[in-house]
Amino acid sequence: MAAPETFLLVDGENIDATLGGSLLGRRPAPEERPRWDRVREHAEAAWDQPVRALFFLNGTGQVPMSFVQALTALEYRPVLISGPPEVKVVDVAIQRTLEALLERGGGDVLLATHDADFAPQLEALVHAGNRRVGVLGFRELLGGGLRELRAEGLQVFDLEDDVGAFTVALPRVRVIPIEDFDPWTLLG
Repeated sequence: MAAPETFLLVDGENIDATLGGSLLGRRPAPEERPRWDRVREHAEAAWDQPVRALFFLNGTGQVPMSFVQALTALEYRPVLISGPPEVKVVDVAIQRTLEALLERGGGDVLLATHDADFAPQLEALVHAGNRRVGVLGFRELLGGGLRELRAEGLQVFDLEDDVGAFTVALPRVRVIPIEDFDPWTLLG
């Protein structure tokens, strides 16, 4: 039996698009982007085991080699996928990886995304019952299929609140559970 580990899969395009399009309304500045080292560290700490981090990027056009090198230095394995423009190559690659993890058995899974296109694969992993399965993203922006899976056992970790992936506060509007409400955040 393989040693316990967490497979951290990052849908880089989705995280970037959600951050820029849904939260900021513009391209994020460097200081507004997630600190991927913190994401990896959180994945390791969340379930107290080693992490195999895979960062999926569309490699069809120009590849940002400095970013790829930075990911490698942070112990991510960049996965550059190419294909025809009508194919969402990153999504297809992540879906295939999630399906392979289901067949493989063992290994917990954390997926950084908001995309409900992955709900069928995540649901299958949750229902397999032999691993922990989670999503990293902004809670209020998760696709409907992902929100529904929470009731079935999908764990959700908020990139800002739980992971601490940002060095600046993001302009988010969200529902705050009363047990988490701190009026001092409004008064300070």
